[in-house]
Amino acid sequence: MTTPTTWMVRAGRGGDQVDAFLADGVVGIGYGASEFKGLPPTLTREAIVAGMKAANPHWSTAKLAVISGQLVRFVTEIKAGDRIVTGDPETRTYFVGRASGELRWEGGKPLPIRRGVKWTGRVARDALSVSTLNTLGAIQTLFRISDEVADELVKFERPITEEAPPPAPKAEQTAPADVVPADLLGAPERAKSFIDDMINRLDWDELQDLVAGVLRAMGYKTRVSTPGPDRGVDIFASPDGLGLQEPRIFVEVKHRQAAMGAPDLRTFLGGRKAGDKCLYVSTGGFKKDAHYEADRSTIPITLVTLPVLRDLLLEHYERLDEETRALVPLRRVYLPFDPND
Repeated sequence: MTTPTTWMVRAGRGGDQVDAFLADGVVGIGYGASEFKGLPPTLTREAIVAGMKAANPHWSTAKLAVISGQLVRFVTEIKAGDRIVTGDPETRTYFVGRASGELRWEGGKPLPIRRGVKWTGRVARDALSVSTLNTLGAIQTLFRISDEVADELVKFERPITEEAPPPAPKAEQTAPADVVPADLLGAPERAKSFIDDMINRLDWDELQDLVAGVLRAMGYKTRVSTPGPDRGVDIFASPDGLGLQEPRIFVEVKHRQAAMGAPDLRTFLGGRKAGDKCLYVSTGGFKKDAHYEADRSTIPITLVTLPVLRDLLLEHYERLDEETRALVPLRRVYLPFDPND
C-alpha cells in the first residue's frame, strides 16, 4: 500500500484560522491572494513566480523564492487523497485529514486560496517525540512532512470527535528543557513552542507561582492561595496587595489538557462583583462557548491561554524575581534577520 504524501499547512498566524479550517472543511493560503484572484486551472510554476515578481519588485531574490515556492506547492503539488496536518497552539493539538477537493478561490476569506479537506483525526502535541516536534515547528506555512513523522502522527492519532485528551505522555516522550533546534531557520517560532512545553510540564502549584510571578513583574502585589480545596480564586493581585487600590484582580489557574467551557467561567464569575477584574488561565485552552461567555460577561474577564501566558512571560522576563525565573529558565539569544521581511 502506497503511503500518502503528508503536508503541514499552517492555519494562519498563531493558528488563528484553525476553527475556520475545521468548520469549513478546508485549508487555505494567503500568498498571492491579490495577484492570482480566480486561479485559472492551468496556472503553472513559471506563471506563479513571474506574477509574484511583477507584483513585488522590491522583494529580495531569496524572499521571492520562498514565498513563490509556498504558493507553487499549494497550487500544483497537493493532490486529492494527500494527508493534511494543521495545528492549534492554544489547545496544543494537531488536526489530521485528507485533501478532498479541487483548488478554489473564496474571496472575502482571510486565506482565500483554498483546498477542501475532510478532517478525521487529532493528535496531542504532548504525545510526540522531540524530533517530530522539531519538524512540525518549521517556520514555513506549507511543507511536506517526512514518512517517519507522518507515521508517528498516525500512531498517536485519535478520532476528531473525541473530546477527552489522552493520558499524559511518558517522560521519555517529553522534550527536555534544554532542547534547542540546531538550525536557525524558524528558531524563534520553534523556541516559543519549546517554552510552551516547559510551562506545560510545570506542576499545578508551580504554574500558579509562575502566573503570580508574572503579575508581580507587571507591578502588582499578589496573594497566592494555599494548597487545599478549590475556593474559586487561586491568586489575588492589586497595586497594594490589600485590595484597597484598583484594580482588584482575581485569578483562576487551570492546568489541564481539556479546554475550559462556559460553565467553568460562570462558576468562577459567580462570586465576583462590580469593579472586580478577572483572569482565567487555562493551559488546555478554551472552548468557543467560553470565549462567548467572556465577551458577554458584565465582569471584565481576560482568558489567558498557554501561548498568551508565554508571551506575557517573555515580555516581562527581565523583571521577574529569581524564584519565578527558576521555574522557566531562559537565556536571551540574538539571531540575524532580513529587514525586508
